[in-house]
Amino acid sequence: MNDSPSLTLESAIAQLEQASSAEDLIGATRHLAALAEPGAADSLMSVLAFNNPGAALAAVDGLIAIGPEAVPVILGNLDARNYGARAWAVRALAGLADERGLDVLVDVLLHDVGPSVRRAAARGLGELVLSQQPELAAAQLNSCVEALEVGSRDGEWVVRYAVVVGLERRMQTPEGKSDLRERITPTLKLLGDPQREPTLVVRQRAELSIQRLDCLNH
Repeated sequence: MNDSPSLTLESAIAQLEQASSAEDLIGATRHLAALAEPGAADSLMSVLAFNNPGAALAAVDGLIAIGPEAVPVILGNLDARNYGARAWAVRALAGLADERGLDVLVDVLLHDVGPSVRRAAARGLGELVLSQQPELAAAQLNSCVEALEVGSRDGEWVVRYAVVVGLERRMQTPEGKSDLRERITPTLKLLGDPQREPTLVVRQRAELSIQRLDCLNH
């Protein structure tokens, strides 16, 4: 016999499946997402394939609310044939900050055609929670920073801005050490150089990051 939470989940999924309008879909997705139940992950992933940004945003929030248990579902359902669904899924992975999403986030930052998706990947790499195994964490950190360094040369300023935020965030995590600071400071300085970086807001954000990192070192 099913318990009450299961019945609530089942009814929410049924409501989602029976949604007959864009508004109904958004409402049903929000209801399902609010449960933050691992059993909702597959249904929330299915919403990402619909051409409904409001519902997709609610689904992403729901996947993030589920937490680590949502990661295998997301990774197992990335649809290369549906760019929109994949883009939303990347946003969910970035928000979850789970180490299992590392390879996808790196690939997206380096190769995705959508600036907003690359931006999400850059921020995700900055926030990623690394492995508790020191050697693996070091390798993961290197992958994050290496991808962000490449991303610093992205043609879109919104991505370069996110790279600055990501690099600063990596220095603020427990794994951030003096040798890492020495590695990323030149990249931040390039992004703060008016001779190299044409966008004022990126330069200002890079300068702020350098100031903050200087404070961390004192």
